[in-house]
Amino acid sequence: MTRPTLVIFLGGLSGSLVEETVGGARRAAALDSIEAALSSAAFEGAILAIDEPLPDAEIPGLVIDPDDGPFQFGARLSSLITRYHLQSVVYVGGGSVPLFGSADFAALAANMQAHPQRVLTNNSFSSDLVGVPVAANALDAIQALDRDNSMARALEERAGLTIDELPRTVATQADIDGPSDLTILALTGQGGPRLKAYLSALEPDLSRYERVLPLFVNRLAQIVVAGRVGSHAWQYLERETACRVRLFAEERGLEAEGRAAAARSLIGFLIEAEGVQRFFDVLPQLGDAAFIDTRVLLAHMRIEATRPDRFLSDLGAWRDISDPFLRDFTRAAAEVRIPVLLGGHSLMSGGLMALNEYAWRRHEGASFSPRTEKSGEHTLGG
Repeated sequence: MTRPTLVIFLGGLSGSLVEETVGGARRAAALDSIEAALSSAAFEGAILAIDEPLPDAEIPGLVIDPDDGPFQFGARLSSLITRYHLQSVVYVGGGSVPLFGSADFAALAANMQAHPQRVLTNNSFSSDLVGVPVAANALDAIQALDRDNSMARALEERAGLTIDELPRTVATQADIDGPSDLTILALTGQGGPRLKAYLSALEPDLSRYERVLPLFVNRLAQIVVAGRVGSHAWQYLERETACRVRLFAEERGLEAEGRAAAARSLIGFLIEAEGVQRFFDVLPQLGDAAFIDTRVLLAHMRIEATRPDRFLSDLGAWRDISDPFLRDFTRAAAEVRIPVLLGGHSLMSGGLMALNEYAWRRHEGASFSPRTEKSGEHTLGG
């Protein structure tokens, strides 16, 4: 089987400073990924699909393919596969898997060559890295897709291909989806050279994230995690943290399956019944810190918050948020006495994992292991 070609889609983020900040990180991460993959000598080449000019992208073996018309994900990807006569493809969304290094890409390519009829993905329910063996039925399945999140499942359900999931590690689950991801990467010091330099120049506020680190390694502490938490993240938290976790797992597949219009959230019902301030009065009684997926809450409230508002909420910049509910919620989260981290799906998965692993790396002279002296039980909603 021929070596795969790396295909990265990098859509521009513009319109506000906070969007452009996240967009800059995605661009840096995408170029780092391309350089890492090509340096492994395991790829035929790389194609970067873009919708706006990209400076400093002269990497040997990289082809830049500008978008010249209305964008539809499936049509764009299948067109690239056809025009460049690709036989095997590793698709990566811009800013996804920013911690993948040369060895990771080499292992992925070797896995594809060893199993040429299988689809490899980092998440079968919400894929942003997919290794695809190109065939006519695969192209048909890709052609109809509106977004990448559902690609792995479409290839299974519509093309009859078997999915193999990569191990759920920080490297396979990390993503740059919003400001919270940038803060975590800046705090942990992870990423490729371009991304590290970019984050260093930003100097983000790390204080809330610093406050949660000691809790992961403390058997007497408890954290609240609410949102799109998959079974892998639940198992990881149970296995790898010393603290207790109060877990509310809600609306997994919200975006990939297009179910936002029918979303329901326990936190949302509580806030509707008691109000935002009452929720945050109670929250410190449930844990010493909280991680909240605001996208689930907004879907429950039927609020179509703008991307700038969502990103500003992640930063805790409540004064600049235009939506009144999200502004009040973010303000209350910023003012409550425990650290509350707001974000999207990536915070609930790779973000949590990265913070926990960094907490253990910083924990010197630990007298117990998170694997062997776990205290308490993890519960769903209790």
